[in-house]
Amino acid sequence: MFCSWCGGETTGDDEAHERCRARLAMVDPPRYCPECARRMVVQVDPMGWTARCSRHGESSSAARAQR
Repeated sequence: MFCSWCGGETTGDDEAHERCRARLAMVDPPRYCPECARRMVVQVDPMGWTARCSRHGESSSAARAQR
């Protein structure tokens, strides 16, 4: 797995990405696909954001809010 904010590889107890997780939990959209670490196309608008990976499809702030 890869970090959605910085694109770095993550491990089970990886404290190096604690700041990344905090940013993603606030408002920031992911920048890298968590499955393949490819840079995603991100669109931010007043209602939220969408992020699209060329291999794994699209995710959005609406989908994250439902989790």
